Amino acid sequence: MITAAEMAKRREEMLAAAFHLFSERNIDSVQLKEIAAATGYGLRSVNRYFQTKDALVVDVAVWAWESFTKVNRKRSPEKTGTAAEAYAFFLDSFLRLYREHADLLRFNQMFNVFLRAQRVDAERLGHYTGIADALRERFHAVYCKGQQDGTLRTDVPEEKMFSATLHLMLAAVTRYAVGLAYDAGVDPEEELTELRDMLFARYTL
Repeated sequence: MITAAEMAKRREEMLAAAFHLFSERNIDSVQLKEIAAATGYGLRSVNRYFQTKDALVVDVAVWAWESFTKVNRKRSPEKTGTAAEAYAFFLDSFLRLYREHADLLRFNQMFNVFLRAQRVDAERLGHYTGIADALRERFHAVYCKGQQDGTLRTDVPEEKMFSATLHLMLAAVTRYAVGLAYDAGVDPEEELTELRDMLFARYTL
């Protein structure tokens, strides 16, 4: 009889195999039998853990982002540093994504396309929406600290600062991760760092 630990291990291996395939190819083109072949457990086993492909794709997204966040949070200066230092960490996390986790950025790009194409509703997204909510809550804590220590531009509405930072940085690092650059001679590191520095200067005191 399979133990709970063995079941968790199998599920983890399936998620990792699916993530690798999804990050390299269009998600629609990846078949469940390919994921089964990559793990060696068989198609029936994959179907036992994930009832539909939509469910698998969403669970892969949750697994991938939680894995990154868990490690990244250990570096955070939120509790000991100033609000400006915590905001700098927030910005630098996007650069770390580009440098160390380009596969996650590629997956996320294709994941968003998949969601729109499949019209996956909020109910089926389940725990995935909680990841964005947790990020927003952490940013709220940074913003509140900025109101106390005076190192952030809190005359700028919190939602505006959060939205601009998230969307500009995520769009930029994703563009370079998937290879969309107009000039073959461009230095992604230089341009991403410049964007990071501009946002930092815009929102800190």
